[in-house]
Amino acid sequence: MDSTAHITRLSAMLDGPHDGPLLRFGLANAYLQAGQPAEAVKHYRDCLQRDSLFSAAWKQLGKALLADGRPEEALGAYRQGHQVATDKGDIQAAREMAVFIRRLEKAGEANATPE
Repeated sequence: MDSTAHITRLSAMLDGPHDGPLLRFGLANAYLQAGQPAEAVKHYRDCLQRDSLFSAAWKQLGKALLADGRPEEALGAYRQGHQVATDKGDIQAAREMAVFIRRLEKAGEANATPE
């Protein structure tokens, strides 16, 4: 199934009986795969509004924000997601986000102008 058809199918389910964090997460992933990170960000945030403890959504939100050219917001999402994953014992997700945090912090240091 192509991205457009997948997005159309999932979008048709919004606000219906099957709407929830998993649907929003799936729709966000479809938008990200389709090269529409701004739309993906919107749906990852909708997902997290419904389930703020969804570690994978935090990780993907950071990825979508990066793809949309918003590294500072991505860093914030990864930091919050790292805390959520750590608190709930989701070790793999916490480790992955820790790596992304370090990379973004290092890139930020490299781009900082000396005072």
